[in-house]
Formats: sequence, C-alpha cells, structure tokens
Amino acid sequence: MGKIREPLTMRNWQFTVSSMFCAAALPLFAQLLPAAEFTEAEFRRLHRELEPKDEPWRTIPWKIALLDAQQTAAKEKKPIFIWAMDGHPLGCT
Repeated sequence: MGKIREPLTMRNWQFTVSSMFCAAALPLFAQLLPAAEFTEAEFRRLHRELEPKDEPWRTIPWKIALLDAQQTAAKEKKPIFIWAMDGHPLGCT
C-alpha cells in the first residue's frame, strides 16, 4: 500500500513554503552573481587541449550524401558503411 501522508502541520507548512521559496529564488540569485571572465587566450588553450589528435577515423573520406557514397563505392569497388541515427543527436528526446 502507499505511504500515509502526515497531516499538514505548521512545521510541515513552513518547510514546504521555505523549500518552494528557495527553489524559486535560486535562479534569480544566480543571475546576480558576476559571470566568470573567459578570455580568448583561455578559449584557444582549451580548444587546443580538447581538439582530437591523430584520430584514424578523421582520415576516412566520409560522404554525407548517399548517392555520392554509392557512386564512389561503385567506382572504387568498395562497400558502403552507413551510420544511421534516430532522435536528437544529444539524446535530449
């Protein structure tokens, strides 16, 4: 069976109201905080660190259009590898 809820007392009510206030006020206070400075030099350094290096898959001449891939595969007598996905690319469905 389900959990039996406690009757609404003054203490429960105060806790509920304060929780709702904090949940509503937190985004407002976050906007008041100064944003951290992110310089262009820091961006370039971080970009260099995160950029993939020596990845073998980057040397493959990928085709986006299926007809282009089919023509190239027929000319070179090679198979076609198709990677198909469904949904949002970031998984936010």
